[in-house]
Amino acid sequence: DQLAYVLCSLLNCSFFLLNLRSSLLRNWQTYHLPFSFPYRFLNIWDLRTGKYPVHRFEHDARIQALALSQEDATVATASAFDVVMLRPNEEGYWQITAEFEVQKLVDYLEIVPDTGRYPVAVATAGDLVYLLKAEDSARTLHYVYGQPVTCLDVSASQAAFGVKSLGWVYEGNKILVYSLEAERCLSKLGNALGDFTCVNLRDSPPNLMVSGNMDRRVRIHDLRTDKIALSLSAHQLGVSAVQMDNWKIVSGGEEGLVSVWDYRMSQKLWEVHSRHPVRHLSFNSHSLITANVPYERVVRNTDLDNFTTHRRHRGLIHAYEFAVDRLAFQSALPICRASGDSVPGYNYDLALAFP
Repeated sequence: DQLAYVLCSLLNCSFFLLNLRSSLLRNWQTYHLPFSFPYRFLNIWDLRTGKYPVHRFEHDARIQALALSQEDATVATASAFDVVMLRPNEEGYWQITAEFEVQKLVDYLEIVPDTGRYPVAVATAGDLVYLLKAEDSARTLHYVYGQPVTCLDVSASQAAFGVKSLGWVYEGNKILVYSLEAERCLSKLGNALGDFTCVNLRDSPPNLMVSGNMDRRVRIHDLRTDKIALSLSAHQLGVSAVQMDNWKIVSGGEEGLVSVWDYRMSQKLWEVHSRHPVRHLSFNSHSLITANVPYERVVRNTDLDNFTTHRRHRGLIHAYEFAVDRLAFQSALPICRASGDSVPGYNYDLALAFP
């Protein structure tokens, strides 16, 4: 259970690279990496300085959510009804920069990028969405009784989250897009029967956003028209993770499949299957990281020394490389190349290298 929880906490940061040759974790956006051990402790590591944590923070209750800034060393954690933001001062000493009290247990937590001196976060707790600004108290961004939030993502100016429609008047499950500055709803997107399980606003091209749903579909939303620009039937057991850039989508499913799509042509380019649902994925122009986390995180078999038992309950991290212009011996990863040359005259600028 502890190992699975550490994996979840680590992958929620989504910005690390696994070097398989040296077995080291390297963070490609920031040097600080937090681990939350069940149930109350947060260890923050500086990967440049050695094997000991640079800061250790203890909550009074189990840590439920964790977020790491992409721009600096700010870390946000949620435990019981408290959300805490930590960052080092100019001398390098870690300190609490903001602390907030919320009414319910936090489900999702994200740090807003590009906010300058004072950090800003967005947290969801059941059917509540909070805007958390340092030097201010927690502000309710959204609340509809009995309609819980099912996913969350943020950009520098907006927050997008899925809401589950319940009650006597069923309107379909939707994604709401809010302005963080005006603190009001800008768009209501989708009208799906299934729950929206993941949304990617931060990495999507301007005026576009991608989402995944338990109805097996990946959707691209046009924020200018509030309409669906593209809908792909992607994963048989539902979509569990998704991200897009200016020409491709990478999606992960509950069945353990990772797929790469060229959404300009609505065509799947590559896929790979692994044990357990895909809970996290993150890619940039050259690398892709995925994590498969088992449903059952506690080993119930009495034979704890059995290797097969441990493999069945072990989360998996995979590192891939978009390496169309690199030869196998030039890659940092052992390569089993999956070429995109199947269509004559065009290779989609894509080849995947993986262990």
